[in-house]
Order: sequence, then structure tokens, then C-alpha cells
Amino acid sequence: MAVQAIRGAVQVDADERELVLEATTELVNEVMTRNALDTDDVISVIFTATPDLTSEFPALAARKLGFTDVPLLCAAEIAVPGALPRVVRLMAHVETDRPRSEIQHVYLRGAQALRLDIAQ
Repeated sequence: MAVQAIRGAVQVDADERELVLEATTELVNEVMTRNALDTDDVISVIFTATPDLTSEFPALAARKLGFTDVPLLCAAEIAVPGALPRVVRLMAHVETDRPRSEIQHVYLRGAQALRLDIAQ
């Protein structure tokens, strides 16, 4: 099996704890489903949030989904003027037999505008 990285992002409606958890849950579920993964396939996940999202750690959503023994990390995105607001991003490192060309990166809600070239 190879190690692959999967990217994803979701725009959150507002900086409210439940909305951050809901959007992150949707993102993680979509990444897992579209790439036919289970938590045993996941090596680690790095989450970032734009500076305007401070109500909750996005990684908590993954913990609630069963990522109990997967290393998770949260960090802040850099504050670039004019950047899309209220975005949670992830980069998951996974073990999979899929070649890089078959990995499905997931960009949801307004975050689709971030990577029109690879958004599924």
C-alpha cells in the first residue's frame, strides 16, 4: 500500500461551535466516502482554520467520528487579505491502493472556489 495525501476544505456559515463541527464532519465524511477509506487507513490529519474561526477545534469533529487513535493537528491559516473567509481545510495522510490520479480531493460549499482544478 502507498501513502497518499488528500486535500479538502469547507466553508463554514458562521463562527459558531456547532456550525464548525457540522461543516468539518461533512468534510471528513465526504473525504472518507469518496476515497473508500475507514479510520484504520488514516495515518494523520492536519486541519487548518482561517483566523475568523475560533469557536472550536475542527479536529473535535473527527474525534467524534471515531478518529480516536489517529494523530490530529489544528493550526491557523495565514491571514491573507481578500482570502475566502470561514474556511476549514484538511490534509489527510492515508494508506491506500489508489494511485494519486484516483484520489478524490473534496471541496464543499463555498470552498469549491479554492481549487476548481481538483475539486470533485
